[in-house]
Amino acid sequence: MVGRWLVGTVESTSTLTPSGRSITVSLPGWPGNIAGQHVDVRLTAPDGYQAVRSYSIASVGPAELVELAVDKLPTGEVSPYLVDDVQPGDMLELRGPLGGWFVWKPEQTGPVQLIAGGSGVVPLVSMVRSHTASGSDAPFRMLYSVRTPDDVFYREELAGSGVQVDYVYTRAVPAGWPTGPGRLTKDRLAASVFPVSETPAFFVCGPTAFVEAVATWLVELGYPAETIKTERFGG
Repeated sequence: MVGRWLVGTVESTSTLTPSGRSITVSLPGWPGNIAGQHVDVRLTAPDGYQAVRSYSIASVGPAELVELAVDKLPTGEVSPYLVDDVQPGDMLELRGPLGGWFVWKPEQTGPVQLIAGGSGVVPLVSMVRSHTASGSDAPFRMLYSVRTPDDVFYREELAGSGVQVDYVYTRAVPAGWPTGPGRLTKDRLAASVFPVSETPAFFVCGPTAFVEAVATWLVELGYPAETIKTERFGG
C-alpha cells in the first residue's frame, strides 16, 4: 500500500500565510496515517516530465482525507503549483503514508516538546491534533520559530488547542511584543522547553541548519540524544 500511487481529488484549499496554503485531498484507498508521517506528491507535465516532492501530513487518523500544508518555494517545481494554481476538483497523485520514526502515538504518555522552524510546524500540528482527538493526558508544549506573525501556520487552531506555544519571531514581532526580533538562541531554547528532570521526548522539524543547531544545543543542555527526533528539509 505504501508504495502505490493513489489518485485523489482536491476537496478544498485555504490560505494559511502569504506563501502558505492548506490543501485537503479526498483519497480513495488511503489507509490513514499516524501523526508525524509524510506523503509523496507527484506532478506530471503534458510532455511527460514528472516531479516528486515529500510533504508532511497535517491531518491524522483513518479518514480518506489527507490535509497538506505547503509553503511556496519560488524556485520550486511543485510547491508553486500547489500554492498558486491547484483548485478544488483537480486531481493529485499521492503515495504514502511514509515514515515510522518521527511519529507520536496516543499511547505515549510522557511529556512531549515540539520545536518547529517555519513550515516545519506541519507534522507537529498533526501531533497536536492527535493529542486532542485522543484525549491524551501527556503534557505537550511547543516552541515555534517563525519569521513574522503573518507567517504562522494554524495560529488560531494552536491557540485553542490547550497546548502552550512559545513563539520566537526572527524578522518582525507583533505590536507590544516584549522583545525585538531575533533568531532562536541556546538560552532562549533552555527557557522555553520542559526541564531535563521531566525527561521529555523531543520532535524537532524545520530547515536543516535550524534543526541541527537545536539538536546540538539540546544535547549540550543535558538532554539524552536518543530522546531527540528530528525531521529536516532544505540544503
